[in-house]
Formats: sequence, structure tokens, C-alpha cells
Amino acid sequence: MADHEAERVTLARLPSGVAIETTVHTYAPEDEPAGDDTPTVYVQAAQHGREINGAAVCRQLHDELVDADLSGTVHVVPVADPLTFDTVSYTTPEAYDSVNPNMNRCWPGDPDGTLHERMAATLWEYAGDADFIVDLHTGSRDMLTHTVYLRGDAECRALAEAFGTDLLLAETAGEDADEEWASRNFGGKLRVAATREGIPSITPELAHNKELVDDAIETGVEGTKRALRHAGVLDDHEDVPAWDGTRARNHLGRVTADASGLFRAAADLAIGDEVVEGKYVGEVYDPTTYEVCQEATADRSGVVYSVAREATVTAGQTLVGIAIRLDDEEREIE
Repeated sequence: MADHEAERVTLARLPSGVAIETTVHTYAPEDEPAGDDTPTVYVQAAQHGREINGAAVCRQLHDELVDADLSGTVHVVPVADPLTFDTVSYTTPEAYDSVNPNMNRCWPGDPDGTLHERMAATLWEYAGDADFIVDLHTGSRDMLTHTVYLRGDAECRALAEAFGTDLLLAETAGEDADEEWASRNFGGKLRVAATREGIPSITPELAHNKELVDDAIETGVEGTKRALRHAGVLDDHEDVPAWDGTRARNHLGRVTADASGLFRAAADLAIGDEVVEGKYVGEVYDPTTYEVCQEATADRSGVVYSVAREATVTAGQTLVGIAIRLDDEEREIE
């Protein structure tokens, strides 16, 4: 059995004075306080409010952690951003934080900053002291489950492999990244900010947002348990299986819509497919004139990890996400 404490934490306050609160669960070895030499893992979910499968992972994980033998501490935050959770949204309404509507762009936060910066700073008090971080996210129903880690960071890669999704995406950051990485402020992601501070961190992207899906939840629970074993916190005498999947380069320059309209994906296109540069992936057409505005093609060879299935698209919207396969270690900058 583990010691368990559920702490109600005030993240920030609304203009009315109403507190924005969440719950931080802490699990530690029973009757034996964790020392400075024992590992700590920080797990959070629902930083984007519509990505609810991670919150369900935390609930199921709770039942196992309270009965587990632990050799360290686990902090779990099932709802990191109550503002977006309550509005079932990716970003917060403009009235709450017009400067930083996306909480996952302002880590490690600022206790004197905007609403989201203050919320991040409060949670950073837990995350910043961790030895490993698992930031659970959820992609759309048409996104292949994968785990993102910092390209070239051996400890992050080892944690991602331990989590165990079949697809790992290595993301280039900082000066080595392309212009879009900086323009979208990806340096403010929790995973990036933590890795910058020397904390190995990963972002698993489970499947199916807005709906609870048993397969996605199970993937998250088993992956998080493997990550806890890798960190040396969960002592259940089970080994972390050797990972044998696909590593690919996280690709920000996705196939995008040249014009607004309706997008019909190619009939033979599915997530997980291997495509070659120039392959037809679908068309965007004007629903009023029936004119085809764009015959979309793969801009590079790689693994299809997302396909837009909500057919109404606007110019610049992602139609298909393609990640370049990294076939061996020699092709990845270490």
C-alpha cells in the first residue's frame, strides 16, 4: 500500500475572486517518507480541456498506485487546466487570457503573469522538482497514437521508449528547429521547458479527444506504469519491455489547405500508412461551384500520423500530418 494525499490547490483567481482550483494527488511509500535520493515523477493530464482520456488514465492509475509498492513519489494532476476543461476547448476563452490562451505555451509560468502563466507557475512547484515528467495529451480520433520527445536527448528518448507507443516522434527544438517552431511558441511547452531544466519529459498523444475510449485509456495506463518502472518509482517486479517500434522526425510543415472548402481524403489513405513524396492524399473543393481548389499531395515521404476527417477546412489548416521515418540511430542527431 502507498500513502495517498489529495490536495486541493488554487491555481489562480478569476476577476470575481472565484478560485480556479484543481486536485494534486501525491503517492509515496507507505510509512516511509521519500528522501532526496528517491525519484519523483510528475504526471498531468487535460492541459487542453477537450483531451479527456488522460484524466481517465489518472483515475484508473489511482486504483493501482494506492495498492502499489513505491520506491519514490508520484504527483498526479488529472485536470491541469480547469478553464479549458469546463469549456471543452483546446484554448481558454479570450476573456480569461487573451495573451496566453494556450496554457501549454507559457511554462514554467510566472506567478505575477497572466492567468495561464500563474496556473503554470503553481503546477511548476510540483513539476519543477520532479526527476521525470509525463504530460498526457489526446489527439483527434484520426491521429495515430504516439509519444513526442526532444530529439537528441537520450534520457527523454529512453523515457519515451519505456512508455511504449509504437510510434515515437522526435521533435527538434530551439535554434535547430524551423521557423514555425518559434512562431508557434513551442518553447513554452511543459515538455520543452522541463527538458531545458534537465528533467526528462515526454508527451504521449493518446487517441480520441472529447470521448472516453477504453483502448486509449488502457494505452495510457500501461504506458505510464512502464514510465514509472523506468523511473524506479514503481516496484512491482515487472520489467519494462524492450521497445521495437517506429521512430520518426516530428514534422511541423504538414500538408495544409491552399484554400477553404470541403476536404475529401483519398479513399486509400489511413493513419499509419507509409507514403512517398507526391502521393495524392485528397482534394479540397468549393461546395458551391463544385470546383476542385486543390489536389493535395504528400510533401515528403514518411508515416501518416493524422488525417483531417472533419471535412470543412479553412485555408492553412492541416489536412495530413506526415512524419519522416528515422530508420537508425545514425540518421538522428544525438
